[in-house]
Amino acid sequence: MLPTLNLPSFEPRIKQDAGGRLHVFDEQRRRFVTLTAEEWVRQHFVHFLIATQGYPAALIANEVTLDISGVKRRCDTVVYSPLDGHPMIIVEYKAPSVAITQDVFAQVQSYNSVLHADYLIVSNGMRHFCCRNDYVAMTAEFLREIPLWEQINPKK
Repeated sequence: MLPTLNLPSFEPRIKQDAGGRLHVFDEQRRRFVTLTAEEWVRQHFVHFLIATQGYPAALIANEVTLDISGVKRRCDTVVYSPLDGHPMIIVEYKAPSVAITQDVFAQVQSYNSVLHADYLIVSNGMRHFCCRNDYVAMTAEFLREIPLWEQINPKK
């Protein structure tokens, strides 16, 4: 049984393989992927960004490969700017049973050392944290809510 999350529900496409493993269709990657607890959170969160917050699906990518000091890592989700393709948001997911700790923020910050995104989001499907980076003032401000696309869209 997959957990109920603190995100709007939706009906993802799920199939079972011959070995009994579940797979969910990832619209961003356009393929079925293994359905883990973390993947369950990712699918719901991306759906939330698109359906509730108004983010354009075409600007969202899942499992983005990075090179951090010679080590290949993967960002869970990146939202890109419609103006220049620069990463605007990095999202890191954890399973609902995993607590959001300083280590999780350190992980997303390590990705941001390469991408220099304006927003960092961490979610385990139950709790969600978002901070806005100000590279001029060299500060980070935690926001009360995940911003709507219309609030951060650079094309306004």
